[in-house]
Amino acid sequence: MNELTINLKAGGNVPLYEQIYQYIKKDIQDGKLLYGEKLPSTRALCRHLEVSRSTVELAYEQLLSEGYIESEPCRGFFVAQIEGMYRWETAASIPIKPQQKEEAFAYDFTPYGVDLNSFPYHVWRKLSREILMDDRTELFRSGDSQGEYEFRSAVCRYLHQARGVNCTPKQVIVGAGSDYMLMLLGMILGREHKFAFEDPAYKQAYRVVRKLGYETVPVGLDRYGMRVDALEDSGTDIAYVTPSHQYPTGIVMPIRRRMELLKWADEGERYIVEDDYDSEFRYKGKPIPALQGYDVHGRVIYLGTFSKSIAPAIRLSYMVLPEELAETYRERLGFVHSTVSKVDQMIVTRFLEEGHYERHLNKTRSLYRSRHDTLLESLRPLLSVCRVSGENAGVHLLLTFENGRTEQELVSLAKEQGIKVYGLSDYCIEEGRKEEGATILLGYANLSEDEIRDAAEVLNRVWR
Repeated sequence: MNELTINLKAGGNVPLYEQIYQYIKKDIQDGKLLYGEKLPSTRALCRHLEVSRSTVELAYEQLLSEGYIESEPCRGFFVAQIEGMYRWETAASIPIKPQQKEEAFAYDFTPYGVDLNSFPYHVWRKLSREILMDDRTELFRSGDSQGEYEFRSAVCRYLHQARGVNCTPKQVIVGAGSDYMLMLLGMILGREHKFAFEDPAYKQAYRVVRKLGYETVPVGLDRYGMRVDALEDSGTDIAYVTPSHQYPTGIVMPIRRRMELLKWADEGERYIVEDDYDSEFRYKGKPIPALQGYDVHGRVIYLGTFSKSIAPAIRLSYMVLPEELAETYRERLGFVHSTVSKVDQMIVTRFLEEGHYERHLNKTRSLYRSRHDTLLESLRPLLSVCRVSGENAGVHLLLTFENGRTEQELVSLAKEQGIKVYGLSDYCIEEGRKEEGATILLGYANLSEDEIRDAAEVLNRVWR
């Protein structure tokens, strides 16, 4: 191949090298550039596209680093073998609490929100109809206890692409909801373990683990996430963390803390449960790679679900086990039937493979970004008495007040105006930690931009 026809857009928000990189990457993923096919030299391509050679070299270097192309000395660049890889995004892992309508509230800033108006109903109906019209009786038989191989393969491909997760279908277990996955994990691990939880924490997971009979220890956070020194002192051997976007504080764990956490797990043959619950909703920079991708000794257990990225009713979650634990699962629990129907698994498989999931995520991300920006702009008058944190990702942000108001006072003032907000203390495990500051969580996924503006106008008045 001597040329690549790429329509470059100069002067836009996307650098030229990234446009070249994205174009070649997409052609490889779509099968338009096949394994072993030779790419133009950097010199030839820069002349053809009328760009600098360094621009083309940057694009090729990115493709090389991600494994899409290979370089052969004195021969040039060739398309690498990437059989089965898919294009884009990730899943979520924190399950959605049942949404209860409370008539007393005109506006509910729930941090568990999902915008169901953006759900692609027509696509879902089409896929369901196509699958059921095949008249395949095997769809209604008991399937693989781990989940259908085709679905697990699709999950592996997109997790590797979107989150940097390294796994095979043999390591993936499918189940109905994250609560079920935690219960299954408890049966795999046995009861001779002690769990550490971030504090504040995702309380649902904490409650499930407690009910399973495990001893649990709350471990405080600093600005980098779970404190490893406190974790070491806790005497625990399993740490439950949300490193890519800590729930509920929104802290992103930097690489150094991640390495410290992995070192803690390696040295004591301990495990880390990584709940990667909303990494697909990031509005500044690129998604943070999963902790599991850095794990070389099989110490990370990765949890994911489609509840937050598609819809709460899609009770289809998954767990990526280290190879050793995956073998333990097959030995101890291989007889347990999957709790997700084969039909649902096939629908989501097609949803992933045909690109519908990627398009849905792009649409939803754009929608949430707009609401996120609207909320930040609408709250600007409050910035003289509070500071914002946890923004630029997820579907909620935090306001920490510095004007002497208590959390209960802030919640009550909002409630009197028909607005429901959530205090950070609701997510704290240790009682004493509830006295630390007055912080409010504001979710924006369930509210329209007009509703956000109207509610924020009221909060600006009553909270100052």
